[in-house]
This record gives sequence, C-alpha cells and structure tokens, in this order.
Amino acid sequence: MLALEPPSPYTQLLDAEPESLLPPQPKSVRDTGLAQQLIVELIAKALYLGGKSHLPVLTSKLHLSINVLREVLDFMVAEQVAEVAWRGDSDIDVQYQLTGAGKQRASAWLERCPYAGPAPVTLEAWRAMVERQAAQAPQPGADELAAEFCDDFLAPQVQRLLGAAMHAGRSMLLYGPSGSGKSQLARRLGALLPGLVAVPHALVVGQDIVQVYDAALHRAPSPRQARLVQPSPERRSGDPRWVLCQRPVVALDGALDAAMLDLQHDAASGCYRAPPQLKANNGLLIIDDLGRQRMPATELLNRFAQSQEAGRSVLSLGGSYHFHVPCRLRLVFVTSLAPAALLDEAALRRVGYKIPVGALSAASYRTLFRQQCLSMGVAFDDAALRYLLDELHAGSGLPLLACYPREILGRVADFAGYMGEPARLSAATLDQAWISMFAGAGGATPGDCVEPRLA
Repeated sequence: MLALEPPSPYTQLLDAEPESLLPPQPKSVRDTGLAQQLIVELIAKALYLGGKSHLPVLTSKLHLSINVLREVLDFMVAEQVAEVAWRGDSDIDVQYQLTGAGKQRASAWLERCPYAGPAPVTLEAWRAMVERQAAQAPQPGADELAAEFCDDFLAPQVQRLLGAAMHAGRSMLLYGPSGSGKSQLARRLGALLPGLVAVPHALVVGQDIVQVYDAALHRAPSPRQARLVQPSPERRSGDPRWVLCQRPVVALDGALDAAMLDLQHDAASGCYRAPPQLKANNGLLIIDDLGRQRMPATELLNRFAQSQEAGRSVLSLGGSYHFHVPCRLRLVFVTSLAPAALLDEAALRRVGYKIPVGALSAASYRTLFRQQCLSMGVAFDDAALRYLLDELHAGSGLPLLACYPREILGRVADFAGYMGEPARLSAATLDQAWISMFAGAGGATPGDCVEPRLA
C-alpha cells in the first residue's frame, strides 16, 4: 500500500513563491513541516556529539534557521533536556548543552538512529518541488543542440534524432560500435538541460531518513549561474535544507545490479541512501553498456521505461513500508550490442528513439585528427594522415571511429617521450602506434584486434 501524506503548511509556502528556486526559509517549526520531536532529537544528538555549542553552530550543522532552533531549544530547556551554558550580549550569542537527563535521552536516540546531519524535508514537499521543477524545465531546440555539438561531427540525421528526443523528453537508445563515442555523446546531452534545481539534503519518510544530496553528482552552480540567481536584498533567504545544483547527470555502467536500484541502509550513518534514479530527478540518467549488467537488459529497460512513463516509481523501507517517489528525468540507454539481439520486440517499442552512432566520414575524421594534434601538441603532417587513412585504416578495414585519433596520437607521444624526442607524425611513428593498439601494422582485422573505448 502506498503511503499518502496530507498537505502541510510547508508545501503551501513552497507554492507561494513559484518564481523562486528555493522555498523560503521556515520561521517556525510548523513552517518546516516536521514533527517537533524529530528536531528535538537532531538537536540533542548534535549537542551530545559536539558538546556545548553556540546557536549559530547548531544552525550550520542542522540547516535550520535560528528562529526554528530557538523555538525548539526553549521547549527542550523547559523539559530539562537542554540548558543554557553561557549567554553573551546578543540574542544569538548563546551556548547550549545537554542536561544529565538530556544526555541519557540523546544516547538512546543515537543508538536507535545515528543520523545527526542536516534536518530533512518532508516527502510531500520534495514531490511538490520535483514536479514544479519538471514543469518549468526548458525544452532544448535546434539552435541549442547545434551550438553544443558544433564540433562533434555528428551526422545531420543523428543531430535531428537527438534533438527531437531531448525536446520531447522521450527515452533514447544510442547504439553502435565500441569506440564510436556513444558514452561521451550521452554525457554531453546533459548540457542541453540548462538551469538549476533544488535538491534536499535528506527526506523524512515515516520514521526514517533518506539522504538525497550527493556532492559527487549534484554539482554546484557555475559562476555565471550563481550570479544570475543572487537573491535581491528584500527577498527572504532560501531554506538551507535544500541545495541549489546544476541539473544532475547520473551514469550507470555494467556493474549495475538490481539491488543498487533500491534504498540502501547505511548502518554507520543510520539512514538510507537514495538510489541513482532518485538522485537523477530533473536531470539525465544514462544506462551505459546496456546488456553487460547483472540483470537482463529487457528487465532493466522495462523497469526504467515504466517509471518514466508513469512519472513515478515505488521504493520500500525495510521491505515493508512502500511509498512512491517522482521519476522526472531524461533516460538514455547506450549499447555496443545489436539492439534486436539485446532486447525483445516489446522492449524496443518502449524506447522512444533508436539512434545509431557509427563511424565518422573521412572529412570529419581528418578534421578531428587535426584538432587532436593541436590539443596534444603533436606536429601535424598531411602526408602522415593520408598514410593513416589510405594504408592503415583502409588496409585493415577498421572503421573511422571517433576514439582513434586521440588513441593513436597518445601512443605517438608516448614513444616520443620515451625516446626523449618531440612527437612527430610519420609513417613509422603511426605504424608503431598502430601495432601497439591492434597487434599488426596494416594487417589487423576487426576480428583479431581489440578496439579502444572512448572515455
């Protein structure tokens, strides 16, 4: 059974200022949407672990306003759980500590749940925020995509397919040979999702805490974005329980298994860690190397596709308490395997766009090779490039994949560095690099070589 929560005053505050990126800072316990007991326990655990603390220190630890903390601390003092240890001249220059009885209670609360981090937001408030941000997300057009991929040598048809899929918000499957640049291309799609989103440090679900914010995935605004969202002096500051971030790009590879898609309990921190698809809300989720995971590709695709179509998915706490979370994201699958051999017909129909990413044209390969020479400090030689195309590539039958120029030039530079010489292009240096990659100078075939992957 799904858990349904009644509307809270906090959600009404969130909806009151639709133009703001962060909800306003709560000024009372009621405004937070949280039970007072939860805040009492967080304060007590912070004091137990940190000892006597100033009010501003508690504010920074718990991400709650001074007004909210003072309201709860007054209650704790009245209940003889905490006491004022020192008071200065100003209203905020106050230190608090636990009483003897408060230490006993805090110890018991820590034993039950060690979490002592930022105060959470309610599940209902987070759902409302995700939906609002999804509705406000800009739809990329042809100009934005052309500007982002102007130097990626994508065929016009591939650009149009990518653009239509991103504009419509439909799932896509990028397929083609290993080394054609599919993984890098998928990550570049994240640049087509401009703007910022608010991500909570944590959620409270029933009696449990779920950590959502991940510094490795939720990147801070760029300097330009930060300047654009500076609040005006007359506006209230935002709720510090939320973090303003760039739209997330989350990539999962062949190590993915079914357990990683569920909530993971962390005994050390006493909370659950959100699965990657939850962290990717209002961003981009990439399933790379589809077909290499430890679960059937069709099952994996159907699971994500169903959630995206419904706009929601279901998670459980401890295997018993089930609740729904938003699933508002762009979904990209990447594979080097043949789609028809990897997925059944029904699964393929669920993918909005199937987009082939193959070899470059000779002209694009030449341009990319010149650019890589410039960026890697290798002197360009046109005759050497002709030899690479006409003898090595043509002789071996290997396609002109986007990964090869950097791989080849990297090896040219490696050998030159070893010999203490400047890196130069020639038939000899290209042969040497080619042999190190494919175990044969001009005679290798796709069946007896290992193609390098584009990072």
